[in-house]
Amino acid sequence: MGLSIAQKIIKQHLVKGDLIPGEEIEIKIDQTLTQDATGTMAYLQFEAIGLKKVQTELSVSYVDHNTLQMGFRNPDDHQYLRTVAAKYGLVFSPPGTGICHQLHLENFACPGKTLIGSDSHTPTAGGIGSLAMGAGGLSVALAMAGEPYTLTMPKIVKIYLKNQLQGFASAKDIILYLLQKFSVKGGVGKIFEYTGPGVKTLSVPERATITNMGAELGLTTSIFPSDENTLAFLKAMGREKDFIPLEADPDASYDQEVEIDLAQIEPLIATPHMPDKVKAVSELAGTKVNQVAIGSCTNSSYLDLKSVALILKGKKIHPEVDVLISPGSKQVLKMLMDEDLLWPLLDAGVRLLECTCGPCIGMGGSPTSGGISVRTFNRNFEGRSGTQDARVYLASPITAAFAALKGELTDPATWEPPLPALKLPEKFPSIRHLFIFPPEDNSRVEILRGPNIVPLPQFDPLPEEISLPVLIKVGDNITTDHILPGGAEVTALRSNIPAISEYIFSRVDKEFVKRAKKHNQGIIVGGENYGQGSSREHAALGPRYLGVRVVLAKSFARIHRANLINFGILPLIFKNKQDYELLKEEELLHFDFKDLNPGGSLKIKGKEHLLEVENDLTAKELEIIRAGGLLNLVKNKRA
Repeated sequence: MGLSIAQKIIKQHLVKGDLIPGEEIEIKIDQTLTQDATGTMAYLQFEAIGLKKVQTELSVSYVDHNTLQMGFRNPDDHQYLRTVAAKYGLVFSPPGTGICHQLHLENFACPGKTLIGSDSHTPTAGGIGSLAMGAGGLSVALAMAGEPYTLTMPKIVKIYLKNQLQGFASAKDIILYLLQKFSVKGGVGKIFEYTGPGVKTLSVPERATITNMGAELGLTTSIFPSDENTLAFLKAMGREKDFIPLEADPDASYDQEVEIDLAQIEPLIATPHMPDKVKAVSELAGTKVNQVAIGSCTNSSYLDLKSVALILKGKKIHPEVDVLISPGSKQVLKMLMDEDLLWPLLDAGVRLLECTCGPCIGMGGSPTSGGISVRTFNRNFEGRSGTQDARVYLASPITAAFAALKGELTDPATWEPPLPALKLPEKFPSIRHLFIFPPEDNSRVEILRGPNIVPLPQFDPLPEEISLPVLIKVGDNITTDHILPGGAEVTALRSNIPAISEYIFSRVDKEFVKRAKKHNQGIIVGGENYGQGSSREHAALGPRYLGVRVVLAKSFARIHRANLINFGILPLIFKNKQDYELLKEEELLHFDFKDLNPGGSLKIKGKEHLLEVENDLTAKELEIIRAGGLLNLVKNKRA
């Protein structure tokens, strides 16, 4: 039996386990990336391991999330990241160079390589044929230390694309269509592998838009073949040597197959407050728009912004619409300048922002109170924009550009003129000189630490028995933004766990932290898909610091579940989902962990009822939790 692309890469990197869906496997990691909102903690964790240099082929530290340097905290963290990169052999990308996923795609991602990053949208590199996965910062720190990455072998889903996009439909509309079809939890435990004749009609940046938002489906990752389009992209980047051809065997076996006719895809839009609440743009014609934001790691490429520039050329944006554009990298910015494509944007009245994540993570660019914002981003969770009552819609750059002109959403049948077929140039201007590569001799490098960089808290092992109060009870699809909000104020505290923990559930229940401190320990009760969204491990670290030992939910999102385990929090699942209704806030539950086994069940005693719960832990995961966290376990074994 032949192998799929994903199976081939996993087999080449397999350290332990078999390619059987649902089985635990360990794979060697070639590359890692971090961004500043998660990287500072990841490097503090790497330092705690005690190695002198990273053990990967390549590790890159990007600063792209919190580049607002208000007060000392962010510049101090950026200084720490720069010096720690020089000390331990990482490449450093300074603030303003660009968004980590756009930059990595352009400069470092390679077909056939494994990559994990402390950001949930690391699968962007799947557009170039890399097996790229989002992970918690501790998992990335351990990969940098040469430890294999542990995951559950996913099911492989064949997404067969035929024909090609028509009219104003774009790559963003393909992934929105898939979100409409599968939902935000429909990809859990799966890899989407794209194939078919329609693949050849998509450039690498378009493919990367699709793999980027695979994170919103809950996928482990997504991947495209490495073909002539990949080679053309790498040649344009001056990286032809990084090319290898990569495709599935003709007799490859898949766990599921889905066929999509690209010619039937129309402009789509995700409505508030979830990426899978997708409708046709035509259905929402007449919806007034207050703000348009174009950029993010999903849609800030040269082709994305060129299409916007051509639509806006010779026109002016609607006077009641605030339009923000964030280019994905300085390379993209240089390409727009070289083709005189900045002038149409500026003359139309657009606000040009720095080459960073910016408004996508609530870092400026918030909408008006109750305002409607059309964004080319990947998430529209309530409050993520920085304005709690704003209504955020997710759309393609083309849809966003027409909304900016009209001041409202309009039927694509009325859009004109048609866009010409856009192609990538044969050569891209290089910005590789802007990266800071590590010195050969690091003996004189001093790691600089500001006062906001606080040592890691120490966590104790799991006791054999414990009584825990329910600290909070939340519903379905709770995101890491619900658990720990983004934005400038909170993100600046990423290297200070005691300080950032004060914001846990602050937008959901302002009394949560006070309640947690009163009890010193407790349990969180959640619904379906608990912890979806960003990979920020602080959403597990913060609750752990506040004494949370167990999260009991109907189901978990992949990365957050891994982060809970990494920090010694036990994820348990309702055996009978109706039992969720029985539990009340501050109710005391008694746990006996002596007979806790991987994949087994457990009885929990409450004041008025006896609940049966289960776990889907492997033996290794349970060992991590019993040790009080992965760092404890690794340090114990190395000692």
